[in-house]
Amino acid sequence: MFEPKSQKVVPFSVFLVRLARFAGIAILLILAALLIGIAGYHWIAGLGWVDALINASMILGGMGPVDRLTTSGAKVFASAYALFSGLVFIAVMGIVFTPVVHRMLHRFHMDEKD
Repeated sequence: MFEPKSQKVVPFSVFLVRLARFAGIAILLILAALLIGIAGYHWIAGLGWVDALINASMILGGMGPVDRLTTSGAKVFASAYALFSGLVFIAVMGIVFTPVVHRMLHRFHMDEKD
């Protein structure tokens, strides 16, 4: 997927395309996680679609829930979804920063003659 250490650093335009592709993957992951949260809040917590959207968005964004949850099932889901959201955040940061870190390390490990 990436050029090996023995090759030159790719042009900036190729890097931007690579960065856009990885950002697209990260956006798809965020949308999938948001859909999981919306479905859970709607069917498990019994919230309406818009309320489920705002609660899932707030948890996924790290802000916390908006509505008070009354059932045990809803509370367990919210807790699991909050932990899941933290892992999604770490994964998204890894995906987005991968091309940037690779380019930095590739430049750092280039020989002087390159």
